[in-house]
Amino acid sequence: MTTARIPRARPALPRRLSLRPAVRPVLCVLPLALVLVVAVRGRSVLVEGIGQLRSAQWPWLLAAVCATALTWVAAAVTRQGAVVDRLPARRLLATQFAAGAANHLLPTGLGATAVNIRFLTACGVPLARSSAALALYLLAEATARVGLLLGLLIAFPGALRLGGLLPQQAAGPLLVGAGLLVTAAAAAWVLVDRLRAAVLGFLRTALGEARAVHTRPARAAALWGGALAFPLLQAAGLAAVGRSLGLPVSPAHMAVAYLAATVAVALVPAPGGLGSVEAALTVALVTAGGPVAAATAVVLAYRIITVWLPLLPGALTLGALVRWKVI
Repeated sequence: MTTARIPRARPALPRRLSLRPAVRPVLCVLPLALVLVVAVRGRSVLVEGIGQLRSAQWPWLLAAVCATALTWVAAAVTRQGAVVDRLPARRLLATQFAAGAANHLLPTGLGATAVNIRFLTACGVPLARSSAALALYLLAEATARVGLLLGLLIAFPGALRLGGLLPQQAAGPLLVGAGLLVTAAAAAWVLVDRLRAAVLGFLRTALGEARAVHTRPARAAALWGGALAFPLLQAAGLAAVGRSLGLPVSPAHMAVAYLAATVAVALVPAPGGLGSVEAALTVALVTAGGPVAAATAVVLAYRIITVWLPLLPGALTLGALVRWKVI
């Protein structure tokens, strides 16, 4: 007597985010439309910035362009270090270039987050682990940025008057807002069981992913090395633009000004920090000792190189990645 074989259940494949066929063509064109909207809204900054570049020293501007290009490499290295799975290097680098454009077209952080979540899930990383890897990346980048700022402030204590970036009258509203946020989060934690269970589950996944990454020296080195290199390259680009326009501020002090300004505007919900970053950078360079006119010229030229120059190619890359189902 023979017994019938019971077929073995196949392991479940990781869930991937899918797009409807009718949605994908719209998403391919949407980045270009957003570029047009952003260009129209920021046309005055664009025109003034291009005008400032005409009087700049081109070798230093070329150095700034190279530093900006290397920031996408640093971002790709950090993204790879935040996940155990091996990611396709070329597609990862192209995704970071496209994510930079998305970050300037949508509220700060939202565009890059969406692009990278889509990329990781398309590479077969489950959504829970993709979100955990994103959280680890953000934690490493924020820790490195704040750590570099504190280190440079210790090394150059007179580089910046931080009071200029945060007026005294703003301290009260900030404290009130922080208190309300903490109170709302505590109330939600106590009253909503489903939210508490979801947060605890995410924290378990994130801690597990972080432990797995840090058991591999190559991944940990990529995560923290890339996280340190990213803001350093951004600050180096600003310093190069400052030298090209003859700003009478030392490169180290310009680096301190850049890090302080970006930390100050990190929570401002503006697309790519447009407007808020320019204002904070100008104030930071002035408090570092630069004349107002020269500081304004440097900031405008720097934003042309880091935002406007790669915006259209980045949007085209984003549309191509959506069309080719890379994201």
